[in-house]
Amino acid sequence: MLNVYVIENGVPKRLTAPADTQSLMRAVWIDLENATVDERDRVMAATGLSLPTEQKISEIETSSRVAYRDDTLFLNLPLINITEDGPAGTPGSFVLSEHRLITIRFAHSRVFAEFSGAVDQQTVRPATAAETFSGLMEAIVDRQADALENASADLERISHTIFKMGNGKRRARKAEDAMLRQTLGELGRISDLLSHIRDTQIGVKRIVGYAVAMAAWLSQGLRHRLAIVQHDVESLNDFDKQLADKMQFLLDATLGFINIAQNDVMKVMAIASVAGIPPVLIVGVYGMNFKDMPELEWAYGYGWAWFLIILTTLIPMAAFRWKRWI
Repeated sequence: MLNVYVIENGVPKRLTAPADTQSLMRAVWIDLENATVDERDRVMAATGLSLPTEQKISEIETSSRVAYRDDTLFLNLPLINITEDGPAGTPGSFVLSEHRLITIRFAHSRVFAEFSGAVDQQTVRPATAAETFSGLMEAIVDRQADALENASADLERISHTIFKMGNGKRRARKAEDAMLRQTLGELGRISDLLSHIRDTQIGVKRIVGYAVAMAAWLSQGLRHRLAIVQHDVESLNDFDKQLADKMQFLLDATLGFINIAQNDVMKVMAIASVAGIPPVLIVGVYGMNFKDMPELEWAYGYGWAWFLIILTTLIPMAAFRWKRWI
């Protein structure tokens, strides 16, 4: 998909018809989302730039993440794509010059969709490529802040659910096991999300700092906006660490309750095996086919055997109860 924005009467406007070479040459923002080979070739031919491939964008070394060639910044940033299976990382790239911004993505991004929608509705009006870049950085950081707030609320809810187990009435074993399984799954999802957010934060801080240092054509106002973005990222990093610590604590607590549940099961099995030894011994004795067994011809022998079986079962159970083992 190829989205092209040009400046008309001082405000950005999305081209509704397929962009021709002239439109691409005067575009202030070109957004490539899962672009075809033909679309990439058209953009490169119109702008004279060599766009990075997905493999190049995905490389993690710093020299591949940021570069400055021919008065153009090549900035690569890991983005987050929320799918039905959970958060997933996807590479993204910003090719920024004084007069044009080219963004390259390989998956749908809610941040880009919301920002382009705001541009279409003219609630934001970036008049230059640098202003568009700054707006996108601010939108990414705002979206990360919202995601961290949602993660914090989820962790708070999980915390109440987990520690309610130790204070409230005991649930049925199956319901408790299902809740613990669900909690582990939610904690895993949140951990995955925090990991992707952390990668994006590191990327934003790197490319924003590099752009401020290398792009001499950035205005003082844009430099101030990008400095605020860097400050916001640092604040989010502190909040991210706090959430990571809380999540690890909740994970340890969940595993602790799982261990307690397992110990309860083992304790019940141990008590049942110990309490079952005397009745089994009695049954074994009376099950021996000796001719001169005293109770063999006794009229109350059957009842006496049952009395001993029940008595020898209750005595260990009462002893365990007295010791408060059960």
